[in-house]
Amino acid sequence: MAKGKSGPISTLISLAVWLTGVLVSLAVGFGMIAETLAVPYIPVIVTVIAGWIVVVLTIVSVVLAIIDRV
Repeated sequence: MAKGKSGPISTLISLAVWLTGVLVSLAVGFGMIAETLAVPYIPVIVTVIAGWIVVVLTIVSVVLAIIDRV
């Protein structure tokens, strides 16, 4: 997308990309927490902690993005 364009279609695409990123981040984070996703050669506890970090940071970024738009 070209910089400086802020039409309705561009805004809709940006929203879709942002929402997709949030959903994927949450899916990966919760998958790591539930031990569904494993990282080879890394202990399970490290993967679970990393999953929690991903989930918390994603939620914080969503809240900050909403506050920034208001």
